[in-house]
Amino acid sequence: MTLTSPPVPDDDRQVKRGVQALRDTAGVDLAFGGVVVRGRHAQLTEFTGNDTNALSGLTLGFGMGLGGKVVALHRPIAVNDYANCKQISHHYDLMVAAEGIHAVVAAPVVVNRTVRAVMYGAVRRSVALGDRTVDSVMRAARDLEQSLAVRDEVMRRLDGLRASSERAEGSERPTSPRWETIREAYAELRILAQRLPDDEARDRVVGVCDKLAGAGTGAPASHPPSALSARELDVLSCVALGRTNADVADELGLRAETVKSYLRSAMRRLGCHTRMETVMTARRLGLLP
Repeated sequence: MTLTSPPVPDDDRQVKRGVQALRDTAGVDLAFGGVVVRGRHAQLTEFTGNDTNALSGLTLGFGMGLGGKVVALHRPIAVNDYANCKQISHHYDLMVAAEGIHAVVAAPVVVNRTVRAVMYGAVRRSVALGDRTVDSVMRAARDLEQSLAVRDEVMRRLDGLRASSERAEGSERPTSPRWETIREAYAELRILAQRLPDDEARDRVVGVCDKLAGAGTGAPASHPPSALSARELDVLSCVALGRTNADVADELGLRAETVKSYLRSAMRRLGCHTRMETVMTARRLGLLP
């Protein structure tokens, strides 16, 4: 069976979500941001609270303006009077003035030492930015960093999983060491998928996992989609690796009693009496790889 990776959601989609959340929490007049191409040039594409389109689509030169300097220094910067600030260049003053921005804070989104995006919070009033506003922008940038890092890791593991499954297809028994590696990656992907903020990406990753689950049988799974719930499969995929209930609880962020409840439910649905019998039955039905 050949696995197809789900399309990688654009970073723009993640930035848009972050910008919307930022304006709700920071108390700013407008929030905006954009992705950074090859770690150097930010393009402002996502806005909320803007009065004009003066900044929309603007590409910032490396080190230029507030955003360009943030990209160059890999650190946040706040200015209370943009027009008269001597610490930044003023290549974009006309666009900033058209939007009526007075004070603004920008923070880089850094993943694996590369700036992937820039987030801004700005006010049109002649006031100094408070710690709450600055902290909110920095927190939004950190949240976006985590989202992008998780998504990147999911895609990296999917690529490795697809390559391993293609090598194993038709040439190795499901009990081979390579299949054990595939099963471990499968369980890790199910766990990581729950941390993806993008619903579409999460559903697609889970869909790839479902396809992989039938690979060990050499045929598409013949079970009804409701044979086990998603959470029961999460628990069972960890149990299949020999994890204890406490280990599974730690991996999935659940209580040990909750893990036991999911496991008992899976046993009952599959008509099994032991953990390993449940795992083997799930594999035979194509519920697990």
